[in-house]
Amino acid sequence: MSDYQRICLVHYHEIGLKGHNRKAFEQRLVHNLEALLAPFPVVTIHRISGRLCVFLKEGCPAEVALDCASHIANVPGVARVSCGFKCERDIDQMTKAGIAAMSEAGHMESFKVHARRSHTDFPINSQEMNQIIGGNLSDAFPDVAVKMKDPDVTVGVEVVQNASYVYARSIAGIGGLPVGVSGRVVSLLSSGIDSPVASWKLARRGAEVVGVHFSGRPQTSDASEWLVDDIAHVLERTGCIARTYIVPFGDYQRQIALTAPPELRVILYRRLMFKVAEEIARREKAGALVTGESLGQVASQTLDNIRCTDAAVSCPVLRPLIGTDKLEIIREAQRLGTFEISSQDAPDCCTLFMPRNPETHAKLPRVLEAEALFPIDQWVAELCDSAEVHDYRCPSYKRKR
Repeated sequence: MSDYQRICLVHYHEIGLKGHNRKAFEQRLVHNLEALLAPFPVVTIHRISGRLCVFLKEGCPAEVALDCASHIANVPGVARVSCGFKCERDIDQMTKAGIAAMSEAGHMESFKVHARRSHTDFPINSQEMNQIIGGNLSDAFPDVAVKMKDPDVTVGVEVVQNASYVYARSIAGIGGLPVGVSGRVVSLLSSGIDSPVASWKLARRGAEVVGVHFSGRPQTSDASEWLVDDIAHVLERTGCIARTYIVPFGDYQRQIALTAPPELRVILYRRLMFKVAEEIARREKAGALVTGESLGQVASQTLDNIRCTDAAVSCPVLRPLIGTDKLEIIREAQRLGTFEISSQDAPDCCTLFMPRNPETHAKLPRVLEAEALFPIDQWVAELCDSAEVHDYRCPSYKRKR
């Protein structure tokens, strides 16, 4: 265990390009990290010279610091996070901290030092620090070669106004923007593979995500609702979902199935879903809907059918997966940690009362004619009022009183 205080240095890229809004974006990321790192021994988080520094409690073991860094790396807005130490602005202390950091960086055959000073009151410039600290570390690790291009490990040394930060192990982050800086969206969230990935992609762009799950209950079991709750708990680990609305949809699907032309059932189901989601978006003050649709993947996702469902609402409908194939979506779900949950078999509204030959090129006038048989406005109000609300941890989301 090192004598130096452990830190996780958080690097970001896109936030740094925000000009006059940069401070607000940094503050949002700080607030998100403060809330999401509650299980870890964090003392405080400070902004330092274009970075965020997470200070860990004295005596924090290396494994806990690495777990903390791994968690930070999955928070939207983080480009990279480095495990290291805080020390005095002294070359000998920086060398000792560098030795400690390299000792915990795992197997390596090559390294280099990348030093920079943010204040010129420190008498040794960046190039000289590279040479002095690099030479000292080379003496301490004689079997590890110095390699200036593509080394196994880069030892970072950041000299700021009152301290130095030295690190060697870095983890790539997911990038993007902090959740809460891009408004709010309502995502049509099923227990399948696609929609959780679509929701995560919007959260990664800074949006607060409110999910709406259309359950086949009471015509099916509530199994899909439990899976959606499990998915939401995965997303909430990094603040990527604020709440879900569980809408019991089965009886309304049954009424459509009994009356409407069979080939138009799917279009009518989805138009009703969109209208309910839009009303929830209005109540939540959200600016757009989100779906996990991918062009041509199933019958409802042809251009003609998408046009018919979009015509049901006036707010924007975002489809972050529209040009993505199934294998790409599966890989994203596996990285996200929702794939195993979504792979479980559960009956939901998507498989309820499905026609044998669904329409793939629906025409809006015919769809509107079929829809006119139903009290849609009444149904939308009933469905929204009967929805069950489940809240999750999203630091930027302000709950209604």
